[in-house]
Amino acid sequence: MNQLNLFIELTRLKKPIGFMLLFWPCIWGLTIAYNFNSNLFNYFFFASLFLAGSILMRSAGCIVNDIVDRNFDKKVERTKNRPIAAGKVSVKLGLFYTFVLCFLAFLVLINFNYYTVWMALISMPLAFSYPLMKRITYWPQLFLGITFNYGLVLAWISIANEISIIPIILYLGAIFWTLGYDTIYGFQDIKDDEIIGVKSTSIKFKSDPKRFLFISYSLFIASLILIGVLMNFKNIYFLFMLLPTYHLFVFQIKKLDTSLANDCLVKFKSNNFLGFLVLINILIGKLM
Repeated sequence: MNQLNLFIELTRLKKPIGFMLLFWPCIWGLTIAYNFNSNLFNYFFFASLFLAGSILMRSAGCIVNDIVDRNFDKKVERTKNRPIAAGKVSVKLGLFYTFVLCFLAFLVLINFNYYTVWMALISMPLAFSYPLMKRITYWPQLFLGITFNYGLVLAWISIANEISIIPIILYLGAIFWTLGYDTIYGFQDIKDDEIIGVKSTSIKFKSDPKRFLFISYSLFIASLILIGVLMNFKNIYFLFMLLPTYHLFVFQIKKLDTSLANDCLVKFKSNNFLGFLVLINILIGKLM
């Protein structure tokens, strides 16, 4: 039981916000591509596969992150008790867990068409690059956005078996969404990060974070509006857009206090609700 609890702690399974932020772009891409006049079973089947893949890959990513960052984590109050940093789980065992999780993710992946499988496999180097980026650039959140939202493109391909401008536009917009929410998340550790030399957009834009967040979220909302236009969604889609817009600009930006770690965490976690709002918005555009 102790090893099971350590595995759950290591993979953050008790913190579903991580894999949900990976899953939402997948279900957005699946929804904009899917023909709802066909069998609905396939929609929910593919959705379940992307959810399973999100959980497995996020869990593997957490372990790799903890292995690479174990010396940094020991110096940060919020992360010093993580299993690998605290010496409760060895690096060798962590690597074994990572291999098993990636193998299970591959078993999920092979349920898709060949194009999706190959596009997923060539993205693997991106999946584990984030922990290294924070050592060399103030833009590690950009690499996280590129990786975390790649499932949107894969989901589109899994249905359409081809790429088009629509998923690319939404993918680029979602990258800016990740830039925003992970910058908010980074303010929890900004003091420790500055001391140990870790870089982030939270540090780069600490003097005026709300302007950066405003630009990032504006580009995300613009991408949602643009795909609505390209897909000929009815006016109700654009009317409903007021809800995610209000959530991002009022709740997350205007009411954000970057000096309070708990407030940053609350605002970060609220992006799970934002992901749901965007999904409902896309469904409204597709079905009404």
